[in-house]
Amino acid sequence: MNEILSLAADNLVSPIILSFALGLAAAFVRSDLSVPEAVAKGMSIYLLFAIGFKGGAGVAAHGVDQTLILSLIAGIVLSFGLPIIAFGLLRFLTNFDTINRAAVAAHYGSISIVTFVAATSVLDGRGIESEGYMVAVAAAMEAPAIISALWLLSRAGGQGQADSALYREILTNGSIVLLVGAFLIGGITGEDGLATISSFIVAPFQGVLCLFLLDMGLVAGRGLRESRGDLGLGAVAFGVIMPPIGAACGLLLALLIGLSSGGAALMMVLSASASYIAVPAAMRVALPEAKPSIYLTLSLGVTFPFNLVIGIPFYTAIATQIVGG
Repeated sequence: MNEILSLAADNLVSPIILSFALGLAAAFVRSDLSVPEAVAKGMSIYLLFAIGFKGGAGVAAHGVDQTLILSLIAGIVLSFGLPIIAFGLLRFLTNFDTINRAAVAAHYGSISIVTFVAATSVLDGRGIESEGYMVAVAAAMEAPAIISALWLLSRAGGQGQADSALYREILTNGSIVLLVGAFLIGGITGEDGLATISSFIVAPFQGVLCLFLLDMGLVAGRGLRESRGDLGLGAVAFGVIMPPIGAACGLLLALLIGLSSGGAALMMVLSASASYIAVPAAMRVALPEAKPSIYLTLSLGVTFPFNLVIGIPFYTAIATQIVGG
């Protein structure tokens, strides 16, 4: 418990958390502070490229082995399975209709790459090493949750269906293409490639992440302020209960696979996070009747801050205690 509190305290006064808090506060007081959309898009591209490239270089150094393959399988299983848990929990905690429950469930089976990036930053800051290929697991967990949620909806008598437009939306989503592409480039060029551009993707990384999270704070705060009528206490409770449930599932599979403490922490983070980039884009195609004010506000306005402030320190400490290191 002392280690969890210590990690949480350190995380609360870290530049990335304070940057997010600044954006959140600015939104709540209705400040005119804003980050130009083009700048925010540029920072997103930078972060995805950097984390993908470093992950690919890590795989090149590590090599493809059984643990990597099992980790990918575990990620896909989690992405399929977690929406089923989320769907049932939403039925118990909220009065959302079937379509909105399915849309929210899809978000909680997929992942937040920014939460993953923040977690890698925390691990690096504490000198905790992790498997470089976890970024490949993150990419593998983006899409299966969408199919799982549509399957749940069809069983419940809904109208959602997976057609060619949806599959195209999933496979060509910019974040997935960039993350996988950068990962492949890093894997091909290896540590030599990383050394060549390290001054670009390593040294500035923390500063860019701070500015990006400032923008995320602004977006999350405005979403919370404008969607009070669509979210009740049960929905907010779901937004903070579901992440630890997902993290527990991720830890169980990480232990079965034999991941390091850092790898287990990242598996927990991926399982606990909720998408607010790839899945919302897919939901506009698959479930246009679902309300973004519900699924986007829950994932970005409730779960994202919870994971940043409380979740990441908690998952890291638990993984370190159980796995060791």
